[in-house]
Amino acid sequence: MHDLLLYIIPQLGKYPRDQKFLLADRIEVRLLDVQERCLRAYYSRDKAEHIREANMGVELARHLVRLSFDLKLINTHRYGVISEKLDEVGKMIGGWLRSTTERQ
Repeated sequence: MHDLLLYIIPQLGKYPRDQKFLLADRIEVRLLDVQERCLRAYYSRDKAEHIREANMGVELARHLVRLSFDLKLINTHRYGVISEKLDEVGKMIGGWLRSTTERQ
């Protein structure tokens, strides 16, 4: 998650002004929320609910990034890198969710 944020935050700063405060802000807030949910899950007894929320946040961010690409706000290379990082985070969260629900 940290690597994704390190990569994407500077990219979001390159959005045109009219989208910087709409689409870019939504992506950044969503991903920071995912990070917060993961930290809450790590320190919580009820991990599954926080992990589910983090998973939904990743999915929403994925759709917002795809919209950015379709609107030509990010190029193909950046879209590929961001998508790979989002997929990696999604797999990690999905595995964490499966292991948490199997224990219960």
